[in-house]
Amino acid sequence: MSPRRLHRSFRPLLFFAALAALPASRAGAFGTADPFDTEAIVPPRPLLAPPAGSGFVPCRPLPAETVYGVLEVVDQALCRNPRTHEAWASARVEAAEVGVARAAYLPELNGSATVSHQRADGASANPRSASLTLAWLLYDSGARDANLEYARQLLSAAAGTLDATVQTVFLSALQAYYNAQAARAALGAAQESEKASRESLTAAETRYRIGTATPADRLQAQTAWSQAVLNRIRAEGTVRTTLGTLANVMGFDAGAPLVLDAIPDAMPDTTFERDVEALIAEARRRRPDLQAAEAQVRAARANIDQTRAAGRPTLSLSAGPAWQDTGSISTHGQSIGLTLTLPLFSGFDTTYRVRAAEARADVAGAQRETLSQQVALEVWTNYQDLFTATHSIRTAADLMASAEQSERVALGRYKAGVGTILDVLNAQSALASARVQRIQAALDWFISRAALARAVGTLDNRLLNPAAEFPIP
Repeated sequence: MSPRRLHRSFRPLLFFAALAALPASRAGAFGTADPFDTEAIVPPRPLLAPPAGSGFVPCRPLPAETVYGVLEVVDQALCRNPRTHEAWASARVEAAEVGVARAAYLPELNGSATVSHQRADGASANPRSASLTLAWLLYDSGARDANLEYARQLLSAAAGTLDATVQTVFLSALQAYYNAQAARAALGAAQESEKASRESLTAAETRYRIGTATPADRLQAQTAWSQAVLNRIRAEGTVRTTLGTLANVMGFDAGAPLVLDAIPDAMPDTTFERDVEALIAEARRRRPDLQAAEAQVRAARANIDQTRAAGRPTLSLSAGPAWQDTGSISTHGQSIGLTLTLPLFSGFDTTYRVRAAEARADVAGAQRETLSQQVALEVWTNYQDLFTATHSIRTAADLMASAEQSERVALGRYKAGVGTILDVLNAQSALASARVQRIQAALDWFISRAALARAVGTLDNRLLNPAAEFPIP
């Protein structure tokens, strides 16, 4: 065989060798390319939209000495909490699956090359062959259309799940922040109660020394002071626990040191008070988890069409050149053809696959209805909680003022020798209870406000301002 003929006979092998070497040189380009522009349909990364004019930069690394306010807490939770990362990654997966579904409309091009060594009866041969095949599905009874619709609806469901996850993490961050602030306030109240109990004990000991009080007075005051110390120790433990929970929600280790800003004042408003049925209707229109459930229903219906199409005819085109060299004979050829596939009988496989797909659609529909009812219950419950918390704050403040005055009067009377230690201890106990109820009322208002906004589907950065009106369009 002449060198020129030898080179010509190996040309197909050289071509396929170049294809095989392509991943080493251009695999990165093909691997990172996005010919269907699926990145454009990926939901945006979960970030906190900063209040207008605040100059706040989302997801900025914060120094260790940062004093965390509610804005910083929610920002770090959305940026660092693994649940938001997982939901966003799932949405990117479904966007890529849309690209996979669209790729089914394009032809496939495959190459193959074979080199072997044969030896028989003292003779040897090195046959070689190569082929290039184009395969294109021209008609599939709508299976690809249904598959693409299925992928698109799953992407819509993933986007709704992402939005729901963001609101859940947002609410968890607010709850953890206000719980930590409430624990700090409760610690302050416990310290005040301990201080008052110590003052009562001092007064009882003074009267006991001068003979105007009984040993029982001193023992009762001692018991009340010990109880106040115990309450303060427990309150310190609660503060540490709530700060650990807050750090966890923010994506930090539970032991991470956190310094919180001043405790915000509750500024209750009544703008949320409206027809509850209207709020429920708004929630059913806006709730992202309900939108995700609706998308799951549409995906299940598309899966029915896809399953039915799997049992229908398909038409495919195939074409390509082929080359073979056995050592003594070299052949070249080309082929082109159409293949019509007619599924005639599959043992009722398609029948039962369709029945299963229809049942899954019914399941998805029932799950959507269950969630719809749950949304209505959440709105109703959180509305009542916020209504109660809003109207409890003023009453709790009045109770606090009355208890403070009663405690001052009782202690003054006891020091003057005209009151009993029991009156003082009762007044101090009532004051401690009033402090806790005032703190709890403010906490309930903050959390109920955020919970109702989440139930309606309007939880956003407007909730970071206690003075803002309730976020309902």
